[in-house]
Amino acid sequence: HSKTKTMKQFNIRRAALVLLAAGSIHMASAQKIAHLSLDSLVSLMPETKTATEAAQQYLKGLNEESVAMQTEFENKYKDYLEKEATMSELLKRNKQEDLQQLQTRIQEFQRQAEMEYRKKQAELTAPILEKAKKGIEAVAKEGGYKYVLDTSSQNTSVLYSEAGDDILMAVKKKLDAMPPATIPGATPPGTGGIKSPPPAPSKTPQQGK
Repeated sequence: HSKTKTMKQFNIRRAALVLLAAGSIHMASAQKIAHLSLDSLVSLMPETKTATEAAQQYLKGLNEESVAMQTEFENKYKDYLEKEATMSELLKRNKQEDLQQLQTRIQEFQRQAEMEYRKKQAELTAPILEKAKKGIEAVAKEGGYKYVLDTSSQNTSVLYSEAGDDILMAVKKKLDAMPPATIPGATPPGTGGIKSPPPAPSKTPQQGK
């Protein structure tokens, strides 16, 4: 009977170990993590070539306009130098103001052109990134990955994650119950920044006369 009892205990333990192992495998599979370089993925997409060509064409138009304005300035400046000696003081001032205004317009155009080019790049890239995001999400779900990390740079970011519970307020409640963090050189919270008055100086007893 003792032998039978021992075998039953062994079988129970083995069954428990099997269940524990199965649970561990399930948890491990639920925590699967994948990674990829988003920059590399985008560079491999054929849409990227089309977007790059469109951006370059847009930049070419901006550069042509900038060159035309610069050429206009150079021609006017050259004309001014050639005729400066025969100009009246009033005409000189007018020509100088005209050149200064044109130079200011060129600088402003170049600043605006840079902003517009970046805006155009973002506009052209947005649908490509959206498509890449959808592809990452689809592969992640098919492969059972809970997280997909972007390794394009040293600062790894999350490209995909399963929906989960937002524990923001729970953590906030926990932090409220913890002692305040000590910030060097700052007044501890709750004191209102009011310093306690210095203790009144003690009176020296007068000696009797």
